Amino acid sequence: MALYPDDTGSELDEMKKRWKKKFWPENAIFEGIHPGDRIFVGTGCGEPQHLVGALKRFVEMRPNSLLGAEMIHVWTLGIAPCAEEKFRENFRLNSFFVGSRSRAAINRGDADYTPIFLSEVPALFRKGTIPIDVALIQTSPPDGHGLMSLGISVDIVKAAVEAARIVIAQINPQMPRIHGDGFISVDDVDYMVFCDEPLLEYQDPMSGEIAQRIGRYVARLVEDGSTIQVGYGSVPNAVLSNLAGKKHLGVHSELFTDGLADLMKSGVVDNSRKTVDRGKAVASFCMGMEDTYQFLDDNPLVEFRSIDYTNSPLIIAKNRGMTAINSCIEIDLSGQATAESLAGAHYSGIGGQADFMRGSVLARGGKSILALPSTADGGRASRIVPALRPGSGVTLSRGDVHYVVTEYGIAYLHAKNVRERAMDLISIAHPDHRPWLIEEAKRLNLIYPDQAFVPGEAGIYPENLEIRRTTKSGLSILLRPVKITDEPLLKEFFHLLSDESLYSRFMTARKELSHRWLQDFSVIDYSKKMVILAVEDGKGGRETIVGIGQYGITGETHMAEVAYVVRDDYHRRGVGREILSYLTYLAKKQGLLGFVAEVLSTNARIFRMFQKMGFTLEKVWEEDGVYEMRAHFGDVGEAGGNVEIEESERD
Repeated sequence: MALYPDDTGSELDEMKKRWKKKFWPENAIFEGIHPGDRIFVGTGCGEPQHLVGALKRFVEMRPNSLLGAEMIHVWTLGIAPCAEEKFRENFRLNSFFVGSRSRAAINRGDADYTPIFLSEVPALFRKGTIPIDVALIQTSPPDGHGLMSLGISVDIVKAAVEAARIVIAQINPQMPRIHGDGFISVDDVDYMVFCDEPLLEYQDPMSGEIAQRIGRYVARLVEDGSTIQVGYGSVPNAVLSNLAGKKHLGVHSELFTDGLADLMKSGVVDNSRKTVDRGKAVASFCMGMEDTYQFLDDNPLVEFRSIDYTNSPLIIAKNRGMTAINSCIEIDLSGQATAESLAGAHYSGIGGQADFMRGSVLARGGKSILALPSTADGGRASRIVPALRPGSGVTLSRGDVHYVVTEYGIAYLHAKNVRERAMDLISIAHPDHRPWLIEEAKRLNLIYPDQAFVPGEAGIYPENLEIRRTTKSGLSILLRPVKITDEPLLKEFFHLLSDESLYSRFMTARKELSHRWLQDFSVIDYSKKMVILAVEDGKGGRETIVGIGQYGITGETHMAEVAYVVRDDYHRRGVGREILSYLTYLAKKQGLLGFVAEVLSTNARIFRMFQKMGFTLEKVWEEDGVYEMRAHFGDVGEAGGNVEIEESERD
């Protein structure tokens, strides 16, 4: 990183000799800062700690020399003198993001937060809309051409350097030189202060089991060849750790993290399929550990660009398969989310989240994913709420969010009405909060007033029962339990059935499918009943039901009443056999003895199906062209061949 890495003294002597007029005593430099000046400080881990500390000591010695100054930055992890009570008359913070070091001061009114898309800030600096008098930055040592790198913090820093009246650079040999927009000339700075010190480091909290479950769900949505953007925190970390099996991912992100560095080292991220900046991982700043800084140093596979480039929705949208993965504090049942404040209390900021979410859905094959734990406050509060609290800032509108992921599953909201959105979100809320959400949604007229619901463990969707099968005709289908949110798909399926199929299954030709009737299929107690859907992926990844099977336990004989029906255009393709085989497996696993079914005497095909699968059959009674068939399991597993499902097949 350094010009003379084996001899720091020689490096400093060379710099002072070549650029003598740039090196002044620190107190003399700070005397050029006037009361009321706007002082910009570099971002996050790129904050010039020595410079900020020296300015703090200068003001402590001369408290009346600098009054009413405004300190401007995105995020501080360091000294933050503006947050200290004794500097109240000297500095007032104006931050574009709310971090842990500034949150208390902002919420008690001792500091300011400017809500703005970070992509817009460079233009505001250049136009003078937000004037910058002094910029305190940190750079690598100059090379033989007099060029210094802003290293891990390019973001809005480059624009601040261009706009500031005075630029003071802390020269730090430990700052990596990173390719991209971050190079500035010695001629661009007014003063240079040398200090060799470790860069600030940032380590996200370790991902727990909840975050890992969320990460596994999100990983399902990330396709090979996608270009990804992620934020910071335990959930994004868990997402990245679950992408280890992906191929040819790319990176176009505001933030570069340790997790992204790990994916590049392992070859998962190779940027080979990117549409824009192919072969390069593109970001704007880094918050991570020393190993990641070393990885970034002079790495030709990584470029840090100004934030008005990385966060531009127009640039983001050019990346085919762009996948934005972000988080929020709360989301309401209509799909609008806050990532920055709750009930008027500031917590975070707009940042680049909205830019990436909007840019990703404009991209060809793009996805916007909002990932969050289902609860907060130790499980006492639901993050999915009927409505955002008054005073909460809406970071993402209802149109910005396509996928929402919690540890309880994936909800897809795009192009769905408010009732469907509400039901989808309730289905991935924490089970303890679902009854309350159902009642509130009814009160707000968001869902049907008679919407049924099964509380407790019996109503939790058994995701572990999802399996993929290939029928005898080569058709690939997903067999999964029905969800409470499947009512629209079920209605579509039943409308597509012919009168003959409807009559043979339900002994009626009706097609007036009421909400109340459909609830009998979609809202079930999984401990007493099972409804299995055979699903095929349609256009745009939309699911289509091609067959349904179900059984319900009868109390007297410990057998289950069974039935199934397949869409007419999927007859004789092996769908019915796969449904029946899986229902048999589940029923045997539950300890049931067999199936009971009412069958039309003209429906010989059903009887033959059970015979071929090895059931022991008997007719109990027959009346008006209908008979009751009892199908005892016996050794049906051996005869059926594909009844026994290995645990690994359900992953």
